Amino acid sequence: MATSEEHEARSAVERATELSEDMVQALEDGGRAAVEAVKLFLVTVEEALPQVEGARRVEKKITESALKMAEQLIHTQSEFLQKVVDSAGKSLSRSEEEK
Repeated sequence: MATSEEHEARSAVERATELSEDMVQALEDGGRAAVEAVKLFLVTVEEALPQVEGARRVEKKITESALKMAEQLIHTQSEFLQKVVDSAGKSLSRSEEEK
C-alpha cells in the first residue's frame, strides 16, 4: 500500500505532467492564433493598398515583417513556457529533496 508521502509525490508528478501538457497546448494554440492574426492582417493590407505598380513590393515587405513579428511572438512565448516548466520541475525536485 502506498504511503501518504508516495501518494503526494505521485500526485505532484501527475500535476507537473498535466501542467507541462497544458503549456505545450497553450504554445500550439498561441502559434496558430499568431498565424491566423498575420493572415488577417495581410488580407487587410492587400485590400487597403491600391493595385498599382510597386504595391506588390510594399505588400511583400509588410508580409515579411508581419511573419517575422509572429515568429518572434511564438519564440518569446515558447521561451516563457519553457522557463515556467523548468521552474516547476526545479520546485518539485526541491520539495522531493526536503522530504
